[in-house]
Amino acid sequence: WQKEDVRDFIALSFHRPSHSLQLSHSCALLVNMHFQLVILLCVFLLHPTSMAIRMDKLADSKICGDTECSYVLSMATALDDFIAPDCRFINIKKGQIVYVYSKLIPAEGTGVFWSGSVYSERYVDQMGRIGYFPATVVTEKNTFTDNTTQIQTTDMDFYCD
Repeated sequence: WQKEDVRDFIALSFHRPSHSLQLSHSCALLVNMHFQLVILLCVFLLHPTSMAIRMDKLADSKICGDTECSYVLSMATALDDFIAPDCRFINIKKGQIVYVYSKLIPAEGTGVFWSGSVYSERYVDQMGRIGYFPATVVTEKNTFTDNTTQIQTTDMDFYCD
């Protein structure tokens, strides 16, 4: 239906001799307002939004096992508990096994951070989630590759969901 057809239909449907002009004008305004609200709602619902938060970079480059940082570099054991200060990091409990995927190359005056994932019965909600942690809270037990590549970090490396 076209807008004009809807207005004519409403005007005819509510036609009363005493206030037909006022009522049809009110209905036309109401229909016009509804069309605007529906269009606004559709634009809002169909517009892609992101809830990701851009956080500060921890480093400008990193060491990985491949260009995608998808291969595990090493396996480490947590020496102490680590509570994640923000969404870039993961919680680690003493004794947990951590799979290391990348090692950030620290800028001058910054800490040494690695990215990895925890697999254990504790922190089940974080199993499979990759996040950063200080290299000082773990000790490497097994190294899986000596072939590493240094690549630049991107803003996406530090986004949070």
